[in-house]
Amino acid sequence: MKKRFLMSAVCAVAISVCAVALMNAQDGAERGAPISQLPFHLVQNFFHYPANSVVGRVSGIAVSPTGNIVALNRGYHPVLEFKSDGSFVRSWGEGSTMFVGAHALRYDPQGNLWYVDAADNIIYRFDSEGRTVGTLGTNPEPWTWLTHVIEHAVPGRASFYQETDIGWSKDGSMFVSDGYGNSRVAKFDKDGNFVKSWGERGGQPGNFNTPHSLVVDDNDVVYVADRGNSRIQVFDTEGNRKAVWNLPTAPWALCLTKGPTQVMFVGSVGRVYKMDLTGKVLGAFGRPGRMAGTIDSVHGIACPDENAVYLANLYASRIDKWVAQ
Repeated sequence: MKKRFLMSAVCAVAISVCAVALMNAQDGAERGAPISQLPFHLVQNFFHYPANSVVGRVSGIAVSPTGNIVALNRGYHPVLEFKSDGSFVRSWGEGSTMFVGAHALRYDPQGNLWYVDAADNIIYRFDSEGRTVGTLGTNPEPWTWLTHVIEHAVPGRASFYQETDIGWSKDGSMFVSDGYGNSRVAKFDKDGNFVKSWGERGGQPGNFNTPHSLVVDDNDVVYVADRGNSRIQVFDTEGNRKAVWNLPTAPWALCLTKGPTQVMFVGSVGRVYKMDLTGKVLGAFGRPGRMAGTIDSVHGIACPDENAVYLANLYASRIDKWVAQ
């Protein structure tokens, strides 16, 4: 009996030790397991815009359905357009005050270009000729405060407070990460009517600390870069939380590839992560810096496929193309 009891005790201790070791291993993997380095390299001098152009902080980048690349910056030539080979097509927006808070560019599933202006709390929709054909949000008009509106009154639920990004579900509904001020996600129908919102500033699951980027996958799953909390939160189109993915560094920008098996690229400070849509980090590339060959704060990212990534390096005032070797 004594021997059997001793053997049982030894087995129990061994099982406990193994369980603790397994828990520690899993905990280590979640906290800081090594991330494989992806074989991406910079395409030197890919973009050829006019000589002596003064480019401001580059905040957004998108690839059109035809393959043209559009970059957004806070300089004298706010919108720069390139062909797929990097040759310059045109610029527009010169002289307009609507680009002071230039924040993001996105193409919707129908190929319309949308521009997010965080300063004016407006999101603009453009046609193929750059004409404004629709807006979301309402910017304050100071002259009305002198006549018939209470100054600094609480804005309506359809108003933004320094919004950051926009995405679309299959039925045309629009989802806005809103943003620096409100720290919520706002949903609109296809006609631009406010439907609902969820989240507020905080660190609890379902809340946000600066939702800075947003994408919607082919299955109508909504992914939000919760930058201040260094995580990505995952929701259905009604705002029900599906998952929370904690990351080693803060996510600044998100993009999804096309195709039957989508993957996500996550722009951060000095690094770009590649993830599958279960939240697994598949690898990363980049090192921090502001010179060519390094990666700055990635304020915008576009990924037409798994082998090519376009980056808007905010403080380096530079747009890059990186490709897999």
